[in-house]
Amino acid sequence: MSAATIRVATPLVLAALGGLFVERSGVVDVGLEGKMLGAAFAAAATAAVTGSAWLGLAAAILAGVALSLIHAFASVTHHGNQVVAGMALNIMVAGLCPVLANAWFKQAGQTPILASTARFGPIDLPFSAALAPVPILGPIYHDVVSGHNILVYLTAAVVPLAAWILYRTTFGLRLRAVGENPAAVDTAGISVPRLRYQALIICGVLSGIAGAYLSTAHNAGFIRDMTAGKGYLALAALIFGKWRPLPTLIACLIFAFTDALQIRLQGVELPLVGAIPVQAIQALPYLLTVLLLAGFVGKSIAPKASGIPYLKER
Repeated sequence: MSAATIRVATPLVLAALGGLFVERSGVVDVGLEGKMLGAAFAAAATAAVTGSAWLGLAAAILAGVALSLIHAFASVTHHGNQVVAGMALNIMVAGLCPVLANAWFKQAGQTPILASTARFGPIDLPFSAALAPVPILGPIYHDVVSGHNILVYLTAAVVPLAAWILYRTTFGLRLRAVGENPAAVDTAGISVPRLRYQALIICGVLSGIAGAYLSTAHNAGFIRDMTAGKGYLALAALIFGKWRPLPTLIACLIFAFTDALQIRLQGVELPLVGAIPVQAIQALPYLLTVLLLAGFVGKSIAPKASGIPYLKER
């Protein structure tokens, strides 16, 4: 379960950290779902054509950044409603990807199954087999830490990096300030739109990696709606984590554990209950999300300028 939780949590963590940068800049990002889905399609399509997982990852990052720039153009440049822009992005990508997949590959809206050479495979860390017999630490290192693909280890490095950028750099200080009081940042001579564009580009990169993970590492190709609400779960984890990297990581792990648990429970006969319908089990992560956001996590205070387009006074 621990290894499965890490694998399921990886795209959630990447997308949630991307949303963290965006929302810290004062832009609400409900378009995480669409960015991940578009990136997943770009990665799978490119990997299927070129046979390279790395080129698929590059294509996914480009797709994520492109979708983020569309979101920024609507919500930052033209001061549009950020929630509407994000939902429009989700709907557009959900419809466009299957159409393109059907047009290019003629496989009912999905890409061909990727060969092992076009996917990110598991990596055995040094001495994992030799240390496996060591009590307690050996099985943890061999079964939980080792054996994941490179994108999982990259995600583990992104969490402290994101915290360092947000709390230890000038860019992070300005980003947090623009999410609280953009007028004060503007008065200091710092461009609010440029900071928000930069935040959205970072989100595009992280969402792109998350999408590539879904289609070229966790699965072997793109299928319709393969994100299955993970973008919304990432957004919920972000709120649950109160817009801070480490609590957001913990929230993602909780959601991922529930998701991994529902996969294990499908078809299992439980004492006194019997087999629970698959649909009820699959609802567990979303039910947990609703319960947590209903008030069990305490009061979450969003950045003060969140969701408010900034109009410079003339």
